[in-house]
Amino acid sequence: MPALEFDSATDNAVAVRSRSVVGLGNHLTCGPSKPDTERAAQHFPGSGYPQAVVTEEQAQTLLQILDLVRTGSAVTRPDLVRTSELGRAVIAQRLEQLIALDLVVEGDVLAVPRGRSPRGLQFNKTRGYILAADIGAQGMFVGLSDLAGGILERVYLPHDVGSGPDETLTVVIAEFDAILQKREDFNVQLWGIGIGIPGPVEFATGRAVSPPIMPGWNEFDIRRVLQDRYGVPVWIDNDVNVMALGELRAGAAVGHRDVVVVKLSTGIGAGLISNGVLHRGAQGAAGDIGHVNVGDDSTTLCRCGNTGCLEALAGGWALSQRGAELAASGESPFLTQRAQHHPLAAADIVAGAASGDRVSVVLMRESARLVGDTLARIVNFYNPSLILLGGRLMLAGDAYLATVRNIVYSRSLPLATRELVIAKVALGERAALHGAVALAIDEIFQPSYFATWAEGTQVPSVI
Repeated sequence: MPALEFDSATDNAVAVRSRSVVGLGNHLTCGPSKPDTERAAQHFPGSGYPQAVVTEEQAQTLLQILDLVRTGSAVTRPDLVRTSELGRAVIAQRLEQLIALDLVVEGDVLAVPRGRSPRGLQFNKTRGYILAADIGAQGMFVGLSDLAGGILERVYLPHDVGSGPDETLTVVIAEFDAILQKREDFNVQLWGIGIGIPGPVEFATGRAVSPPIMPGWNEFDIRRVLQDRYGVPVWIDNDVNVMALGELRAGAAVGHRDVVVVKLSTGIGAGLISNGVLHRGAQGAAGDIGHVNVGDDSTTLCRCGNTGCLEALAGGWALSQRGAELAASGESPFLTQRAQHHPLAAADIVAGAASGDRVSVVLMRESARLVGDTLARIVNFYNPSLILLGGRLMLAGDAYLATVRNIVYSRSLPLATRELVIAKVALGERAALHGAVALAIDEIFQPSYFATWAEGTQVPSVI
């Protein structure tokens, strides 16, 4: 039996598993593979190639009404008339389409002060389900959610992403299969998969491009492997973007329009929310602040091949390298003792700073200073209302956050910091899994994509 951890946010138990790895076989061949038709027939009834029977214009009004019901802004037909600014005939037609798609269900008659009592409207969040994986450098969270983003299953698996895509996706697929098998009695109909990975991703193709800490992943077709296996659409983004989406949908960024979410872990990156929407840039590379030059250091080589990068001087990997040097010289008895048992990692420097080790405190303070300097430039350029810091380096305590705050507030323009809030992420290590779920849900309900499957297959089809 796996060990269990308590997930206070969802009141679910979180299983921590260690799995043996087997080959993926023909799922990783270079040529086209056939979907697992038996599996698809069991879990994905109706899946197939999309039939465009709804125009994108119709899809926009369908989704406008659906969003009002999903968010609780409209719970009756009269509410839709008042809030949508659409005509009664259009509302009636689109609502009937949504009911036929089983995306909206009519409930009981609601009591009203006067007039005819209307029936309640509810979003059918169990119409479909989403599989999601947040793949980190040294471990991954894998889970299942409903269409409202509620996490139903969440499992943590220690794993080194540097082992390559074959081994990593074998672990992901094994856990996805275990989750689906566990919930067979609930008639789970899978609609999509969302994945976050710790490297640059070309969003249009879902492929990692020259990821510094992911050897063997460059241009690897993750989407094809998972679509061939499960017969549903798959979306991939970098881990910081999905972390930002998680905070936007269910964390500290709810209600904010312009946000910077920074992950401080093995590497350093940022997810940018602009006007309430994730900003990826032209190819998906926006927010890669870890490779911004922060000094004239020409001796410290970054894993990207350049020198002077923020990540090479302030990230977790850099801290572990510097900590190992200081442990070997005997300058930090705390780190020297730890180094006797295992190679030093960023977690050891964080633990040292939290326990008051002078050398560790200095290393973390310098990291925070460099991060603060970089964020001050971003504040002057971008003017966010909120900056959220997350990742393993934030476990060092409030001193790291305080140093970043002081530098950003002192080095940014007064107008840009007048209402700026700098805080820790609210969801912690759960943010990216929530974001991977949100990634898939957002894309499924995009008008251009929704139009290709609504009323055709009645479940999303591969892209």
